[in-house]
Amino acid sequence: MVTREAVLAEGTPGGFASVYAIYKAMEDSGRVRRGYFVEGLGAAQFALPGAVDRLRAVRDPEDGGHAVLLAATDPANPYGAALPWPRRSDTDRRSLQRAAGAYVVMVDGVATLYLERGGRGLAVLTDDEHAIATALPLLQGLLGDGHMKALTIERIDGEPAHESPLAGWLAEAGFVRSYKGLVFRA
Repeated sequence: MVTREAVLAEGTPGGFASVYAIYKAMEDSGRVRRGYFVEGLGAAQFALPGAVDRLRAVRDPEDGGHAVLLAATDPANPYGAALPWPRRSDTDRRSLQRAAGAYVVMVDGVATLYLERGGRGLAVLTDDEHAIATALPLLQGLLGDGHMKALTIERIDGEPAHESPLAGWLAEAGFVRSYKGLVFRA
């Protein structure tokens, strides 16, 4: 699905106006649909045929708990572009960014964890313990591509990682305590 906000977030030269005519022509030929598919994302939304059914499947999951690890800059991540980053409270002032090297774990389409570039800081974006427990093991996937030999989380929500309530959950996911924080090795 393409929205005006997503195009602007990608820094497309000419902005949304430069691609609108292309999507309008694709709509006229039946290759995409225009509609109001996702509430709050603006009126100009274009999607492939069948996208509404896929969006409904995500909105109404049968079994729940589907998690995915994305680069924060991935176009599939709507946070920081079309949607604001989730806040846990009115006093939550964390500045999360769609930065290269940062990652977001989404559970059932909702941003749950944000890992800073380099992996030193982890931000928890929800109070839903089931979503957090589902999301944490996906952090191990960062080591599978060979780019990282170890993931060391030094801070969780700005506090030392070993003092976080999540330290036990990370230990269950294979992280071990070190002098720097919590470490997972491939």
